[in-house]
Amino acid sequence: MCATGRLIVVVGPSGAGKDTLIDHARARLAEEAAPAVDFDVVRRVITRPVEAGGEAHQATDKTEFARMRDEGRFCVAWEAHGLAYGIPRETCRAVAEGGIRLVNGSRHALPHFRAVFPRMETVLITASPTVLAERLAARGRETVAEIHARLARRIEDRPEDYDLVIVNEGPVAETAARLLAFIRDPGAPDRKSA
Repeated sequence: MCATGRLIVVVGPSGAGKDTLIDHARARLAEEAAPAVDFDVVRRVITRPVEAGGEAHQATDKTEFARMRDEGRFCVAWEAHGLAYGIPRETCRAVAEGGIRLVNGSRHALPHFRAVFPRMETVLITASPTVLAERLAARGRETVAEIHARLARRIEDRPEDYDLVIVNEGPVAETAARLLAFIRDPGAPDRKSA
């Protein structure tokens, strides 16, 4: 188990804008953070080619991913939407040493995260089904049928299950400001929804 620091797991449906908000938070905190602050965004290992777009990740194939998993190189691993995702073991060490790590996770994988990071915090980023469908179509990775299937698998989230809920349909700077405030001060008021 990894404790002491903070692991903030950002989750939500595809198309909610998790990568956009995470990238914005990373850039702002890199500009502002004092050298003593150990903050970073975790670079996931994914069985998805780099050319497919999305977050900056370490691309690998299924065989290599399985080897890495079997060698214990991940502290958390899961599968979703036909892809495998891994969180590098170094994340556990960084949090155990007092660092703050932000990771793009999965609602289905939250039990796996909790088994390793018992004090983790969760942020749900969401948007209306119409906005999600528009964003998924715009990124061009899936067919219309695949987008509809993805939206049909939508999970009904309960805001009380998360430390912060952000409805991401406004200007990025405004929406990201809520995520930034939470990273800076998890005890700040108005954490449940916007």
